[in-house]
Order: sequence, then structure tokens, then C-alpha cells
Amino acid sequence: MRQRLNKFLICLAILILTVFLLIVSIDQYVQGTGSKYIVGSGKALESDAILVLGAYVYPDGTLSPMLSDRLNRAYEIYQQGKADKIVVSGDHGHKDYDEVKAMKKYLVDRGMSPEDVFMDHAGFSTYESVYRAKDIFQVKSAIIVTQEYHLPRALFIARELGLDTCGVASDLQDYGKVMAIYRTRECAARVKDFFLTTLLKPLPTFLGEAIPITGDGRATEDNLP
Repeated sequence: MRQRLNKFLICLAILILTVFLLIVSIDQYVQGTGSKYIVGSGKALESDAILVLGAYVYPDGTLSPMLSDRLNRAYEIYQQGKADKIVVSGDHGHKDYDEVKAMKKYLVDRGMSPEDVFMDHAGFSTYESVYRAKDIFQVKSAIIVTQEYHLPRALFIARELGLDTCGVASDLQDYGKVMAIYRTRECAARVKDFFLTTLLKPLPTFLGEAIPITGDGRATEDNLP
């Protein structure tokens, strides 16, 4: 009985170690692959659009520091002439929470023409934001803007989905102790999205008719107050 228990514990330990090594390998692979396409803002290639991934918006409509930094970086790249259009992609799953409206307002208030800002109301995840940029907005090449810890996964997803991309980090300030939590969660997200993009490739929560990036961004406004 004792020998059987020892064998079981050894097998269990081997299984746990194997799973751990697999997770670490996948995490490093996604991070390493995506990191190859990170460039400085001045070295971004001319593209169809700049894709800004959403983040938290406070109840009063104020952008979180991470989100305002993403938009400031995107606007900087836009002013450099690297892309004529910006896609703001985020969570607008409820009437009383609208990341993309706040994002567009932020850019328009800084001088962007409303027709140059496209709103993706159903960017509920990084995977869905990238998928919809390619499918709904028919973007073929994009500059993805988000924080450095998030960029490798976003770029890995984009490349796996056939989108020609580079990425520019938007770390314009110190975000404090919360970054330790974000980085830990990102490890799990990289493993999840590896399987999502290489094996499963599910459809996003919502699709719909194409709204080409060559058109007018005002077509994406929902006219809600």
C-alpha cells in the first residue's frame, strides 16, 4: 500500500512539474514572439490604423492613468503621420459604462477629426479587439498601443490572426503597486490566448456588418447620451 502511494505521489509530482514547465514555456514563447514587433513611436511603420486597447474609465467619465497614456501615445503617433485613423476598442457592454465614448471624446478634444476615430463598442478582450479590427474594420496593418506588459500578447494575437502589426508601448508614468497584479494576471492571459489563437480561434461575442477603416468613423457612433 505504501509503495503504491509513493508511486502515485511521484507520478503526481511529475505531472505537476510537466504542466508547470509547459505553462512557463508557452508564456515565454508568447512573450518572446510578440516582443519582436515592439518599436519606438518614431519607428512605427505606416499602417492602416492605430489600434488603442481599452482600459478602465471612472464613473464620472475620467480616464484611468493607463488609458489616458495609451491615447496620448496614439495621438502622438497619429500626429507623426504613421496612420490616418485610430480605432478605439473597449468595453461598452452596458449603457452606463462606455469606454469607447470616453476614448473618442479624449482624442477629439485634442484636435482629431471625429471621422478619423472609429469606435469598437465590443472590444471585450484583447483577442476580440484584434479580431474585430481585422474583420469589422477591415484593417490589414495596425500599430497597437498599450502598456509594455500587455503589448507582447496583443501582438502575438494579431500575428496569429493574420494582421500585420507593430506595437508601441505607452508607459508614460509609474502606475504603482498595481502593476505587480497586472503582470501576474498577464502570465495567465498569455497562456490562455495562446490556445485561443493557435487552436480554437472562436468568433468574438459580437460581429456585424463591415465598417471599413477607409470610411467615416462617425458611422460607429451610437448617439447615446
